[in-house]
Amino acid sequence: MQTLRFVPLLLLLAACQPSSSQPETSQQVAGAEKNVIADHDSLMAQMDRLYELRQQLAKLPATDTVALGQARRAIVGAENGMMDWMHRYRRPADTVADARRLAYYARQQERIDSVGRLFESSQAAARQLLGASPTATVPSSSVTQ
Repeated sequence: MQTLRFVPLLLLLAACQPSSSQPETSQQVAGAEKNVIADHDSLMAQMDRLYELRQQLAKLPATDTVALGQARRAIVGAENGMMDWMHRYRRPADTVADARRLAYYARQQERIDSVGRLFESSQAAARQLLGASPTATVPSSSVTQ
């Protein structure tokens, strides 16, 4: 009879044990966060290149003002997209449930991927205009001696 008193206590203790999937989920959360931040860091490394392209476009002769304006606006849009993403990104607290954190990182991955597409398309448009220009300049990051 005394052993029956301890059965509910044992069941309660067994229910409180962490499930075996918790470490897996925590690793998924950490991996998702790492991917988002790595993509952000990769795009941040391109910010100087966007600035250089914008400056080069400003120096081009105004033969096709519509195309130049569109390319400059695309670059500014990509830069603004990155700034907006950074201002809105908030790392979830560790106390937030793993499922909610995974969902947050999935949304952030979609958003940073969108910023990446803006970077790619704006740089491609600028390079195309700069390559088509007879007075296209060499990027300022190259060193000549």
